[in-house]
Order: sequence, then C-alpha cells, then structure tokens
Amino acid sequence: MIPLSDENPTRRIPAVTVTLIIACIAVFVYQFQQSIKGGPSFTASCGFIPYEFLTGKDLPPFSCVTPVQATILTSMFMHGGFLHLGGNMLYLWIFGNNIEDTLGSRRFTVFYVMCGVAAALTQTALTLFTAPEEIGIPMVGASGAIAGVLGAYLVRFPTARVRTLVTLGFFWRTIQLPAFLVLGGWFVLQFFQGVASLGGSDTGGVAVWAHVGGFVAGLMLITPLVPRRQPV
Repeated sequence: MIPLSDENPTRRIPAVTVTLIIACIAVFVYQFQQSIKGGPSFTASCGFIPYEFLTGKDLPPFSCVTPVQATILTSMFMHGGFLHLGGNMLYLWIFGNNIEDTLGSRRFTVFYVMCGVAAALTQTALTLFTAPEEIGIPMVGASGAIAGVLGAYLVRFPTARVRTLVTLGFFWRTIQLPAFLVLGGWFVLQFFQGVASLGGSDTGGVAVWAHVGGFVAGLMLITPLVPRRQPV
C-alpha cells in the first residue's frame, strides 16, 4: 500500500515540513554531486555511525560536524538513493503537515528531532545486540523521524481518509482507506521485518528498527507535546 494523499485539511502553511523537504532534496543533490566527483565519502563523513557516537572517536574520513555525535542530526537530511528520498518525502508531505498544524512549528521541530534521535538510538541498540560487527556502518535517512510523524498521525487522526495505491501483482487500484489501516499496516510490516532480521534475515540494508523506534517515539511523544491551546 502506497499512500498518495489524505483528506485532512490544515489551517496554515506547513513551513517546517516544506523546509525539511527542501533541505533533504538539496542535501541529496549535493551528495550526488560529491559521488560523481569522487574523493572522501560524504555519507561516511556526515552519516550516523554508531561506533563514533558511542566512543567519540572520529573514523576517517573525518566527520563533517563537531562533536562527532552531532552526525545523529546531519544523517537525518541524507538519503541512500532516489527511491529512499522520494518515499520519505512523500510520507512527510502527506502526514507531516497535519502534525505540524497540531503542534505548531516550534514544537513540531522538537518532536521531529526527538523521533529521529530515538530512531537512531533504537537501531544502535539492536545492532549492538544482534550484529556488533556492523556498528561502524553509516546510517542515513529521515525515515526514523518520519516514522515518528506516522505514529503521531495514527494517534491524532486514526480515521482520516488516505488515498492509497494498492498493488497486488498486476492488480493496481487507488482506494480510500482509514489512516489506522494504512499506518498500522506499515508499522506491523516494519516490526516483523525487524524481528526477522534478528534471525539473520537480510533487510536489504534498511534500518528497520529505526523505523520501529521512531514510530513508537511518535506514539508516546505526540500527546504530551500538544499545546493546551492550539497554535494560531
């Protein structure tokens, strides 16, 4: 199931959501340019490497920020390919505007960062537990933070209608589904992929536990962060 849009209007322009999308696209263009030029890996420099975060030791090529732990933030603006970027930005655009509308721009920014950090730390913990030899591999992507947005949307707008592309082999159809079915189904898929990875199943380089951690963080954080008086 691929969400295409939702029937959930907002009261204001989602400035932070739009800014995040523009920033991620701009960083990806820069990544692409650097990959063409060759030289030190931009992904290794600005991506989140659990070993660096835990030890404070900067592995070559050296980090693009100081302290090295700050790559947990820079990595949220990087992506591993066009599909990775496109999928993340689609989800952020559809669901992020309503969560920003609910929280207000400042609280939404804090919420987004907190979910991204929770996602990275969740993946780090599971990596240490299941595959400690991989703690030197960079992680990139806004997926964890956006997963938090999805969790928050599930809490706040479970019955909102989401126009969804359903694909089953050669069967393609666009239908309206409630958000709890679309987002709940997405989370269940991520969770079971994560569980399967504990048994050695290949997830194609996708940090599925970051998705799980970000989603759960969004579920937990959204209610405490909602202002008593809605932002105007």
